[in-house]
Order: sequence, then structure tokens, then C-alpha cells
Amino acid sequence: MSNSIPTVGVLHPGQMGAAIAAAAAVGGHEVLWCAAGRSPATADRAAAAGLTPAPDLAGLLAASDVVLSICPPASAGDVAGEVAAAGFDGLYVEANAISVERAEGICRLLERAGARTIDAAIIGPPPGDGRSARLYLAGEPADLGLVAGIFATGPVETVPLSGGIGAASALKMAFAGYQKAARTLAGVAHALAGRHGVTAELLAESHRMPGSPLADPDYLPGVAARAWRWAPEMHEVADTLAAAGLPTELARAAADVLGRWEPDRDNWTLTLDDTLSHLAVPAPPPTRVAEP
Repeated sequence: MSNSIPTVGVLHPGQMGAAIAAAAAVGGHEVLWCAAGRSPATADRAAAAGLTPAPDLAGLLAASDVVLSICPPASAGDVAGEVAAAGFDGLYVEANAISVERAEGICRLLERAGARTIDAAIIGPPPGDGRSARLYLAGEPADLGLVAGIFATGPVETVPLSGGIGAASALKMAFAGYQKAARTLAGVAHALAGRHGVTAELLAESHRMPGSPLADPDYLPGVAARAWRWAPEMHEVADTLAAAGLPTELARAAADVLGRWEPDRDNWTLTLDDTLSHLAVPAPPPTRVAEP
């Protein structure tokens, strides 16, 4: 580990994780990723982002001052469990789109194992190529400052939150609950309008609504390609709403609708017509991953 410039480890560099890791590298930080058991596509993303491969998780953790966990929501607990079992004693940044309760539980797990933790939320597109994202942070002020320093240069803006662990995840759930449900409803609306030949009229009405997702149906194939990640996130939104005594039906229903796009996972060549027609195909029952 470095005494001056922190070494950063990232688990695991998917599309968003690789982009965030690349932003950390812009500031001169060595950014490690665990190559063991990862796919060729992950290796290509890591290489393009300028990341340094570590032979295994133990090697990554031993060399890292700060570890960023950016993975699919269902994997967040398993990833944290592996890090805790390895005895990591640095700073663990839990930056996954998970419920407040799961974020708090993961942070407690890591803290019992000897690590310090930050609850984080990423809002915005994968940064780079003129795009920026916000990284909201909740935790101890000194740790927030450490992470802010890592991203002081580059396309990631860090935003400290005054609340404790769970505040960043609450923000992510609140934002994602609206954003992703609205886009899901836009897909259903366009599918219905298309069946009855009134798409042009629907678009005309949508253009009278400033900022409406209905005004941009060409965005929907991208929603379908991401739906395999968004559906579990909507379950996390529902869990957060339930804990607050609020209605969960819309979030659960949005997850069910997103499940109909599961076969379109990471298919970035979908046409709009295919995207809408796939909503007519029932989805298999969703599989939830139990956390310890």
C-alpha cells in the first residue's frame, strides 16, 4: 500500500465500474482489478481503462488502500463477504445500487472484519468522453475526503452527504425508483400505442410534456439491454420503500415488466420495434438472491 498516493482496487469492472476506475486513474492513482475468473470482455474493459491486473483477490486487497465495489446488485453481498473473509483493513466503498438495509448490513460486516466503510451512490452515465457522473458519499468525514481526493481530477464529481451510512443508498433508491420506473412505463405506453396505431398522437402529446421520457422512444432499446440489471435494482427500491412504510407495488411491477426484457441482456443492436414487441412475451419468475 502507498503512504502518499492511495492505491485503488475495483470489484469488478463492468461498464460503470471500468469507467469509474478509469476516472480514478486520471488522478495518477494505480487502480487494480482482479483478473482471476473474469471474462475476456471484462479484461478488455480493464485494459482500455488503464487498470493493473492483480493475480487474485488476496493480492488486490493486500495492495489496495481503497476498494470500490461496483457490481450487479445481486452480487454485492457475496463480494463484500469475500472481502471481509480476507480480512481487508482499508477503506471499502460500497457503491452498488442496493437497498438501505443491505448497504447498512454490508458496511457492518466489513467493519466487524476490520475495514472502514463508505456508503456510496453513483448517479449519471458511465463517465468519460464528455460525460460526467456524481458519486455521493456517506461516512466519516476523513474517509470522504480521501475518496474525494482520488476523484479530484476527472469526470467524477464527489458529493458528501451529511447523513450516516445508508444516506447515499437512500438517495440512489429514491432517484432510481422514479427514473427507472418512468422509463419502464414509457415502454409499456409505446407498446400499447403501437398496437392501436396511435404512436404519432402519443408522441405529439409527449412533446407537450417537458422532459418526458415519452418524447424519446429511441432510448428504449437501451433500457431493454440494461433491464437485467435494472430489475434487481427495482426490487431494492421496493425493499427500501417497504422499510419506510410506503407503497411498493409500482417498483415491484416495474421489476416484473423489466423481466420481460431479460433475453435482451446487453443486446445493443435491438430495434425499437423488437424492443416493444418483447414486452408481449411473459418473463420467467424472477430469482432473488438471499443475503446472509
